[in-house]
Amino acid sequence: MPSRTPAAAGFLAGADLSANAIERARRAASNYLDLTSSNPTHQGLIFPPEILRAAAEPYWAARRYDPDPRGLPAARDAIVRYYSGRIPALHLQPDHVVITASTSEAYGLLFTLLADPGDNLLAPDVTYPLFEHLAAAHHVALRPYRLDESRGWQIDEATLLRAADARTRAVLIVSPHNPTGMIVQQPIAALERLGLPVICDEVFAEFTYRAPHTPPLAALHPALPVFTLNGISKMFALPDLKLGWIAMNAPAASAFGARLEILNDLYLGANSLIQAMLPALFEGGLAFTAAMHRRIRASLDMALAMLAGCPAVRVQPPDGGYYLFPRVLGWDDEEALVLRLLERGVLVHPGFFYGCEDGAHIMISCLTEPEMLERGLGIIIEVLAARGQSR
Repeated sequence: MPSRTPAAAGFLAGADLSANAIERARRAASNYLDLTSSNPTHQGLIFPPEILRAAAEPYWAARRYDPDPRGLPAARDAIVRYYSGRIPALHLQPDHVVITASTSEAYGLLFTLLADPGDNLLAPDVTYPLFEHLAAAHHVALRPYRLDESRGWQIDEATLLRAADARTRAVLIVSPHNPTGMIVQQPIAALERLGLPVICDEVFAEFTYRAPHTPPLAALHPALPVFTLNGISKMFALPDLKLGWIAMNAPAASAFGARLEILNDLYLGANSLIQAMLPALFEGGLAFTAAMHRRIRASLDMALAMLAGCPAVRVQPPDGGYYLFPRVLGWDDEEALVLRLLERGVLVHPGFFYGCEDGAHIMISCLTEPEMLERGLGIIIEVLAARGQSR
């Protein structure tokens, strides 16, 4: 039997799986304020259980496993109604929606659909590290385009155009972006010039801050094939119930819908119960989403006001999302900065976790419970002020 070569061993072959210095220090720390949380259920944001019970009850009496490769029709109808109420409205057909177990699964399906091993996708140079691992798992490359910090982290169109080559198969966009909070609010001329399919992750769409709303990218580019990703993890603070979706505009559905249906039929990852509950979640849960949005906005207001008084920090109000990504002056070594803050009892993420290599940045989650966030920010400001006085 032939031996397994490193290439045949899979995408983790040769990877360094040991904990980095920050992770080792975090594990060794006995007590600290975690300002990195992306899990609403850890921050007191619990979706109303009475809505969940009422949404689930009808399922049990009529329980019957009758899977649809695109998802249960009533669930897809609810998603279509949701997009019709967005600003601007995105008009879809129920058959343009494919329900998945998560946005991560949705990415995997689309990477398989659009690219062969050795092909590439364009992705922002600063981003959540999920893309890197998914691309490796599907044996495709990521070619970075630049987000311009001086313009509110907007997409640098020249670098987007330069990044494409003959094997580029799609463009990845996150709007609102994680962690910078950038929202694409106007059509992007470079996307039209490229003419490639676009995968747009909108999981933070309901959480705007500086921007009045999150325009669906598919509404801004109706002639391009656009796959819009979202789900209930962020919108309803239900990461444990595992439901996401892919919404295709008409060009995407026409070119790729039949093949995407076949791919989703291989897995049928979203369970029938949560699909059956989805219409009731939309009907009764958006008030909870609005309340969560108000708390996050208040936390962002507080954090920005506190950081504005710290000369060592340059922070931009985000268009949306619930993270801040400030630049820290006077520190060349992000790892040393994060370790120093952890010594003082506060955990933040360094910019290099997100691929940011221009200056020192830290990521602060304003999803964090407000009292903890205020205490943690106070410690960060103290540490940076002491550093400035010692220089």
